Amino acid sequence: MSGIQRTALVLTIIGAINWGLIGFFQFDLVASIFGGQDAALARIVYGLVGIAGLVNLGLLFKPSPEISREPETKPTR
Repeated sequence: MSGIQRTALVLTIIGAINWGLIGFFQFDLVASIFGGQDAALARIVYGLVGIAGLVNLGLLFKPSPEISREPETKPTR
């Protein structure tokens, strides 16, 4: 996994936690940290989380090494 994918994964996790807080407690952590939903920094974080989700979308379609590996054949005698 590349550094960009790891960063995107961290941002996606942050976004998921924020959405969980919104859903369960009606508390927007990003907005409260950066001064409201309309604050420039909050909008930048929301945008970065959205882009990170798109980057991670590629991981959904990436074949797993366990699945794509060719089965081992036994030597014949």
